[in-house]
Amino acid sequence: MSRMGKLLRKLAPVNAPLYPAGRAHLEFEGVRKAQGDQAKNRIIIAIACFGLIYAVIGGRLVQYGMRAPETVSSIGRASQLMASRPDLLDRNGEVLATDIRTVSLFAEPHKIVDADEAVELLATVLPDLDLKGIHRKLSSNSRFQWLRRQLTPKQQSQILALGIPGVGFRPETRRFYPGGPTASHIVGHVNIDNKGIAGMEKYVDGQGFGDLADAGLTVNEDINPVRLSLDLRVQHVLRDELSAAVERYKAIAAAGVVLDIHTGEVMAMASLPDYDPNNPVEALEKDRLNRMSAGTYEMGSTFKAFTTAMALDSGKVTMSDSFDARGSIRIGGFTISDFHGKNRVLTVPEIFIYSSNIGTARMADLVGIEGHKEFLTRLGLLSRMRTELPEVAMPSQPREWKKINSITISFGHGVSTTPLQTAVAAAALMNGGKLISPTFLPRSREQAETMAVQVLDPATSDNMRALMALNVARGSGRRAQVEGFDVGGKTGTAEKVVDGRYSSAVRFNAFLSAFPISEPRYVVLVVIDEPKPEEGKHSATAGLNAAPTVGAIVRRSAAFLDVKPHFGNGARPLALSY
Repeated sequence: MSRMGKLLRKLAPVNAPLYPAGRAHLEFEGVRKAQGDQAKNRIIIAIACFGLIYAVIGGRLVQYGMRAPETVSSIGRASQLMASRPDLLDRNGEVLATDIRTVSLFAEPHKIVDADEAVELLATVLPDLDLKGIHRKLSSNSRFQWLRRQLTPKQQSQILALGIPGVGFRPETRRFYPGGPTASHIVGHVNIDNKGIAGMEKYVDGQGFGDLADAGLTVNEDINPVRLSLDLRVQHVLRDELSAAVERYKAIAAAGVVLDIHTGEVMAMASLPDYDPNNPVEALEKDRLNRMSAGTYEMGSTFKAFTTAMALDSGKVTMSDSFDARGSIRIGGFTISDFHGKNRVLTVPEIFIYSSNIGTARMADLVGIEGHKEFLTRLGLLSRMRTELPEVAMPSQPREWKKINSITISFGHGVSTTPLQTAVAAAALMNGGKLISPTFLPRSREQAETMAVQVLDPATSDNMRALMALNVARGSGRRAQVEGFDVGGKTGTAEKVVDGRYSSAVRFNAFLSAFPISEPRYVVLVVIDEPKPEEGKHSATAGLNAAPTVGAIVRRSAAFLDVKPHFGNGARPLALSY
């Protein structure tokens, strides 16, 4: 020990510390306080940071909540998310077609852990799945595969509960038709991607909606519905009576239309057998053809109405003229005779009500081949009909018209046209001679006047109304009469071609009518394909089946069409002398 150390030892107490106790305590307290202040500052900074983050999040949520909703957004291709379609309504606002929200099941195969297990689980909810096909999809190297389109909410919840990784749902829309098959051939249907492929559904796409869907644009605002000219009440009556006729007469098919003669509006149109557009695969069956506009037929004796109108309108024939119907006509190796011949000279009204082939042929011969062809063309019976419905067939006619063609066409053989065209041409015979194209959309009488074409002299129309009334009062159309509604019409019983020859055992029957015939407002046409004779009857002519079917339709639908009955002295009978 050094001398200095020894000296300090002597001066200091034996147990005294090297430094004062107070000073050591102060230094320790200072360090602890500094560390405490530093921790407190860190906590304050952390709280401030979290507070700032939550404030930003809250502010953004408020901003999003207060933002006005976007009306249009681009979602990509239409196959990824389908645009909603406008509702289809009848003229009274009843829904014919609407969209419902649904989901479709898809998979991302690259995220599937066990394809075998996934298939087994999905089969518990969707037992009708193609298990091999689904397994192949789930085992592929693709990144997206459809598994099932348009699931029900119950199926969606059950699949969600399975918890299968790599399987998800995509929102879609599904078309729903509340009336089922009631107006299927008019409304049409859509495919799995909600695109219209038939009927007015296809027409709507052609008016611009299809371009919107192809671009993948969805509109959040309600799309204005499309209102049709159809009256769902009349449509139900028409289809119901056609169905009853098919069953009663054991026919293979039937069809009909109710047409407003002053506007061209189709109030009702049906063709049986039809299909349920909610299950559009039924439309692929060959017998589900829309016979009214997409099928062409020889319309039989209903064409005698046009031949008679042609003869009267030409000025070469008057209502008081007579024609020899005592013997058959031999031409081109064929014999033209009457079904129930009177074997005497017949006046024009008698030719009409007795449906004389011979008398009608002589009137056509008087007009001539070129005049005959021109008249039918003028009435639109030889050209493709223009209307909104896409399914419209082209009529057929001889390549070269000869005398034999003109004669047979005069009573409904040799030219095939659509029943709807026949009804449209008949409307021109009833409404004063104006040809108005048919429409499945609402049209006012003023709008119709702007597009109407005068094809007949009004006096010819007056005479045809009288003849149609006479035929129901005294001729083959008696069973179409409905008390109080003055039905007028013309029957047509056409033999169908079997193995290249006309067969008297297989017929295509029609009844072409208008009511109330004193002041016509509607044309009603019914066709029945291959009806069988009822028990106790030996034949199945149009007067025995198509005519009473029209009468039933008029009786049930007149009130819906705002046609009031007239009885007794209030009626306005048509006077006709010959």
